Amino acid sequence: MSQPVAFVTGASTGIGFETAWKLASRGFTVYAGARRVEKMEPLKAHGVTVLALDVTDEESMSAAVGQVIADHGRVDVLVNNAGYGSYGSLEEVELAEGRRQFDVNLFGLARMTQLVLPGMRAAGRGRIINVSSIGGKMYEPLGAWYHATKFAVEGLSDSLRIELKPHGIDVCIIEPSGTESEWGAISGDSLLATSGHGPYMDQAKVVAAALASTVGSSMSTPPDVIADAIVHAATSPRPKTRYPVGKGARAILLLRRLLPDRAFDVVIWRIYKRFPA
Repeated sequence: MSQPVAFVTGASTGIGFETAWKLASRGFTVYAGARRVEKMEPLKAHGVTVLALDVTDEESMSAAVGQVIADHGRVDVLVNNAGYGSYGSLEEVELAEGRRQFDVNLFGLARMTQLVLPGMRAAGRGRIINVSSIGGKMYEPLGAWYHATKFAVEGLSDSLRIELKPHGIDVCIIEPSGTESEWGAISGDSLLATSGHGPYMDQAKVVAAALASTVGSSMSTPPDVIADAIVHAATSPRPKTRYPVGKGARAILLLRRLLPDRAFDVVIWRIYKRFPA
């Protein structure tokens, strides 16, 4: 059999970047897609083919998947990693921004999956790996839109797993905790810009500090650790349905399962208030 073919979205930095080169090192033919193509240039040294990809644009997604299929006839593994978090109070975040988060985090993921499924069904095998978050199982204030998208990814993935089982296609969910990347600082800045000067100002300062703590902090997890979980999901003969991964991921999810809602509300807020605003 020829080398398995993988497509990784959101591969310009962080988890997606690390996943692309790790899969290539494991013998995959890897295509990496992102809007910031220049950020993916170093991946070429690992044999990765980089493609311009905007998961909110139908033409861009169709062209990217079409190129992989034209080159190899199939996609064996799709890693849906593209996503972002834009924080702020529900009252203050424009609906257009909420819709954009769903377009990137959910509908882009769904459309990329639609594009690769015919080939996977024809082959009788394949693997869809959706990068969610522990934020798809728990929540925090001023993150309603982000958490809504990740809860949706969890539900979509669970339904899809059963739906695709008769066709030999596995669906796995990756649930990272706070990861070392530019994501936290960007999300914190957008939160303060949206809600840092109004009625939610006090909460915004606390949550923004917690988000920013993922940058250069011992409490955050290096993206290569998350990438290792994705590689396991891509290569295991019997992958897990879920991979909670990163510092504190399992503990937080356990608390969410065990505690009543109001008790968890208190715990999560106390944790957040430990970060210097």
